[in-house]
Amino acid sequence: MWPDIRVQQRDYLLEILRALTGQLDLGEVLRMILEAAVNMLGGQAGLIALLDTDDSFTVRASYGIPSAVLHYFKPLLSDIPRGGRDGFDIPQLDRKMRLVAQAAGMGLHQVVALPMVMGSDDMLGVIYVFRALGGSFTRSERRLLQSFADQAAIAVHNARLYSQVVREKRRLDAILEHSADGVFILDTNHNLTTFNYALSRMTGWQPADAIGRSHDEVIRWARREPGMDLTEAEAGGWPLSSRSTLYVEGDLERVDGREPTSVGITYAPLTDRDGRLVNIIANVRDITRFREAEQAKSTFVSVISHELKTPVSLIKGYASTLRREDAQWDEATILDSLQVIEEEADRLTDLIENLLEVTRLQSGLLSLQRGHVHLDRLAERVAVKFQRQSEAHTIVTEFPDDFPIVEGDENRLRQVLTNLIGNALKYSPDGGEVRVEGRVTSDEVLVSVSDEGVGIPPDEIARVFERFYRVDDALTRKTQGTGLGLFIAQSVIEAHGGHIWAESEPGQGATFTFALPRA
Repeated sequence: MWPDIRVQQRDYLLEILRALTGQLDLGEVLRMILEAAVNMLGGQAGLIALLDTDDSFTVRASYGIPSAVLHYFKPLLSDIPRGGRDGFDIPQLDRKMRLVAQAAGMGLHQVVALPMVMGSDDMLGVIYVFRALGGSFTRSERRLLQSFADQAAIAVHNARLYSQVVREKRRLDAILEHSADGVFILDTNHNLTTFNYALSRMTGWQPADAIGRSHDEVIRWARREPGMDLTEAEAGGWPLSSRSTLYVEGDLERVDGREPTSVGITYAPLTDRDGRLVNIIANVRDITRFREAEQAKSTFVSVISHELKTPVSLIKGYASTLRREDAQWDEATILDSLQVIEEEADRLTDLIENLLEVTRLQSGLLSLQRGHVHLDRLAERVAVKFQRQSEAHTIVTEFPDDFPIVEGDENRLRQVLTNLIGNALKYSPDGGEVRVEGRVTSDEVLVSVSDEGVGIPPDEIARVFERFYRVDDALTRKTQGTGLGLFIAQSVIEAHGGHIWAESEPGQGATFTFALPRA
């Protein structure tokens, strides 16, 4: 009879071993182990409890116990020692067994419990087998149950390792997919194996379409900064000759035909223990904003240099002329020269004030001295000032008689009107009418400044409120200005809780409108 039991035990263990290597469903593997253990020991029921992260035990598999009475077995999970196999003993286990059997209405009289341990003392859980008849469990039966407990410990250990790997993979996948930078991974044949959504936005390629394609088919340069690309670097021995990263910068072609994207790509090699190349991991950063900032800085330096040079030259020229000892100037000439010097000094003051204003706006330090503002009267005063300076233009103001008062900073709103009317005169060099109109809605007041000048190209309307931005045309290049007026106007209006926008048809003038909430 004993050899048959040995054969049966061997078959059970082989089946469990196949399950351990064939699947990683922890619950299913534990169920198979528990069922085999109960059958081999002639038992009627069993359960496996695992140690959780909170240092308590939870039933993870049961056999022969109705789910409705499973909660009665909780007392068996208390006072379990956390040590290894040596000296493992659950206090008063037999007494607890009798109380549990009575409460559950099950005729169970014998119980054996053995620990599931990895290594010497890494407690993972406990396996229980219950028997209705027969004497106490023998030493050989305990050894047999311990072999099943050992297999269960291996199953738990493997499943936890697998779960840890799966969690780590999901975490890394989430990092890659939701990274603000583009990421792609190449195999040794330069085929794409990973391609995240940030890179999809930069290139127009969908990840499913890009994966499997070659690097050079997807990463195509419309323009590249001086230096080696990936192919040239590898021809020179990279990365085996040098484990440093490779940086390539330029404009990437988009598969959807849109404007190229300015990017910087950092290639990093991944090698195995023997130094053989396994993958190339590339980080792709969109540097469009950086390029725009660099361009804005260059534009700023160029514009400010030009704007400063003209008044300084005039001031110096007139002052030098007046100081000439070989000339006798009449009073009218002296007064005219001093007027030019004063006007150019005011122009310098305005330029410096605008630069300081931009600094305050960017630092969030714009303050408003709020009060009641009559926008219609304010617009009239600004229009009269500009009319005195231009004979080629006619400035018309038109507001309803009952135009409401608004809450705001009068000086700041005067600055807005000054910038808008000044722009209208500047960009209608042939003269014409500049119209300042007010309208009223149920919750807003609106003021528009229209001219009959050159207008704004449709693709540039959205950018006219950017700091230092000026429409690129022949008139702009001949017209003085820093590109700060509209930026300041927008910032002031938004600080009042309003909004501003532009409308234009090239060659037919432009209209700038701002809206403020009614008091």
